[in-house]
Amino acid sequence: MTPAITDSSATEAPLTLDEAPPKTLGALDQGAFWANLGVSLLGFSFALFLINPLLDENPLTFNAALTAALVGSLIGTAMVGLAAIPGVQTGQPAMVLLRGLFGAKLSYVPTVLNIIQMIGWGAFELWVIAMGAQAIFGQSVPYTVWAIVAGVLTTALTIYPLGAIRLIRRFVTIGVIVSMAWFAVVFFRDTPVQTGGSWDAFAPAVDFVVALSVSWVPVAADYARHSRSSRAAFTGVVGGYTIAQVACLAVGIYAVALAGHSAVLEQPTAVFAPFVAAPLGALFFGVLVLRETDQSFANVYSTAMSLQNLMPRVDRRIFSVAIGVLTTAMALVIDVNSYSAFLSIIGAVFVPMLGVLAVDYFLLGRGRNWDTSENAPSRWLMVIPWVLGFVTWWMLAAPSAVSWWAEIWDGVRGAVGFTPQPWMSASIGAFLVAGLVTLGLGALRRR
Repeated sequence: MTPAITDSSATEAPLTLDEAPPKTLGALDQGAFWANLGVSLLGFSFALFLINPLLDENPLTFNAALTAALVGSLIGTAMVGLAAIPGVQTGQPAMVLLRGLFGAKLSYVPTVLNIIQMIGWGAFELWVIAMGAQAIFGQSVPYTVWAIVAGVLTTALTIYPLGAIRLIRRFVTIGVIVSMAWFAVVFFRDTPVQTGGSWDAFAPAVDFVVALSVSWVPVAADYARHSRSSRAAFTGVVGGYTIAQVACLAVGIYAVALAGHSAVLEQPTAVFAPFVAAPLGALFFGVLVLRETDQSFANVYSTAMSLQNLMPRVDRRIFSVAIGVLTTAMALVIDVNSYSAFLSIIGAVFVPMLGVLAVDYFLLGRGRNWDTSENAPSRWLMVIPWVLGFVTWWMLAAPSAVSWWAEIWDGVRGAVGFTPQPWMSASIGAFLVAGLVTLGLGALRRR
């Protein structure tokens, strides 16, 4: 489907898929947006799994951990950047792009999966914001109040998404840079650098960081479609997110050391304590808590974009308000911290899907005739590499925290006599298998 031509002076995202997206976001807008997504409150606690991905008695050295963070971020963000480029070139959101890959009707399957995971992660982010606020102000203001306030602010941002991204670039990013620099100085000055360790678990650490980055693959085109160029979108993702994520993990290594590894392993929000306890910590941590709303904003807005693949003529603002209410309600009534383990299962769907899309769109040349119409014919053949990539992910991945799911894959590995090695990467393996099978199918079609 080719969007209708609209007024080029428009500066806000269109309300339906029938309207062309304005191309108003430059490299700085994209870079600032993705840099803010690269800094996460719980991203600090993830440093525990960076420094010791196997959770054994042989952690990485500090230099090995930082190198793993840089390498993993570059690999992961390159994947996200690849997912962004078709959005720029077609002007379509991420799930609508999948009409060209699978056909209109088949695209509904990954779209529904993405809606489920985005709603879940949106609720999770509201929980994180509320817990961060309580770390600053204590129990004087109930969790419910903070969650509702965060939900309202998140929903408001999704009504004017491009305005929100420009706001982030002009004001929020500066506050985040100052806050991160402050905590880096305080922690690096007062906490001894980690000594000892080895490079033995370098590969698992890289894989962990790749997985953190590629979680944004199914939403990248939702924002890249408004980019002025493919280069601006790609460099914004890779540059902004990589710098921010490496900085977040580096600061997190010290914060986890101050909070205590066992405390953070038992309760990830324990990592908040060193930030609040630092000089002027409440002020600067408050900036980071407020900034976390861009994470919840991205989840809610991308859910609305996914819903428009199913109902293209419904006003995205209606979806945004409904999703905002739903995610807020979920943050109030369910244990979103436990629910996140289930969401990781769905997340593994999208890396192999990117492998299929990247090969089909870029290498096989179908990007020149990418059919995103509502009548795009089904392409069942593309399901084969997608499924094989998904299987590869779970054959190589660490055991899932969802017990029944872990038992399934333990049984499959045992049945074929396969034991994954520490150097094997689930995300890279799934991407390569899906891509190579797609390439092979393309060669067969040409014959």
